[in-house]
Amino acid sequence: MKILVSGGAGYIGSHTVIQLVAVGHDVVIVDNFSNSRPTVLGRLEALTGTHLPVHAFDLRDYDKTEHLFASENFDAVIHFAGHKAVGESVEQPLEYYENNLVSTFSLVRAMQRHDVDKLVFSSSATVYGTDQAGATEDRPTSATNPYGWTKVMQEQVLRDIAHAEPRMRFALLRYFNPVGAHLSGTIGEDPSDTPNNLMPFIAQVAVGRREKLSVYGDDYDTPDGTCIRDYIHVEDLAAGHVAALEALGRTDEAVNVWNLGSGRGTSVLEMLHAFERAVGRELPYEIAPRRAGDVASSYADVSKTNRELGWSTQKSIDDMCADTWRWQSQNPQGYSS
Repeated sequence: MKILVSGGAGYIGSHTVIQLVAVGHDVVIVDNFSNSRPTVLGRLEALTGTHLPVHAFDLRDYDKTEHLFASENFDAVIHFAGHKAVGESVEQPLEYYENNLVSTFSLVRAMQRHDVDKLVFSSSATVYGTDQAGATEDRPTSATNPYGWTKVMQEQVLRDIAHAEPRMRFALLRYFNPVGAHLSGTIGEDPSDTPNNLMPFIAQVAVGRREKLSVYGDDYDTPDGTCIRDYIHVEDLAAGHVAALEALGRTDEAVNVWNLGSGRGTSVLEMLHAFERAVGRELPYEIAPRRAGDVASSYADVSKTNRELGWSTQKSIDDMCADTWRWQSQNPQGYSS
């Protein structure tokens, strides 16, 4: 199939592009590079051994989006593009609602006009609100921040479109905590500002870009007092997108919801110590006050995904840390190294 990957130069998008090409799909990327680097494109072409057409524009531009669909014959879309920092969304709610919602409106309108009926949507475990422990896909959705609400709203928009147009097929993929990097060490996570997630923060401490790790709270109701999260290697996550795309070609359901996680929880301190094993030394950290909005435990129930997609995670916490360290040590300043 010919697949349009929105946000294909980003962290998860870039790893998914590699796996799509590996199984024989033609891939076209659209990305405005607001939270990604053009440098990744040459690395992707080197890893895939193929030319990857790239369109650099904002999907909120209806005219450019329409022109792209008019000039290409897409079979499906994987939609990663969007702002994704929880804290920033609290500070800039209007920007998040406008960017994340309008880009989806523009994309789906173009799909409708050009008879593209399959969309894999990048959603999030944030749609489970404060009830994220052992989350199953039928759990009611909610959110605790504007970023999370944009995902809840986008999911609802896609459900309503599917109701109005039963020919459409949507996969709503609810991610837990993506980490890790490509085995080559040439592509990985490269936050444009202060990292919002644990793993890149630890990696930047390990490579000397930051003095120490801040652990936000050690008095949660968990075995070691620190927050528990479900970490998934980005390569496993990418494989989940390929499996979901294939499933849309055979399902009778217009809307399909699948959790992408390991189904296991790992605490902040457990992850820190796993990264220390990868690096071979202890890393400095301090206990800081809790962050507003953090839940004690978040991990997926992935039994539905395992059953319906034939997919499960293959990589361990130690794999995640080793691959992240390889990426960060080879690219100490990220893609600008």
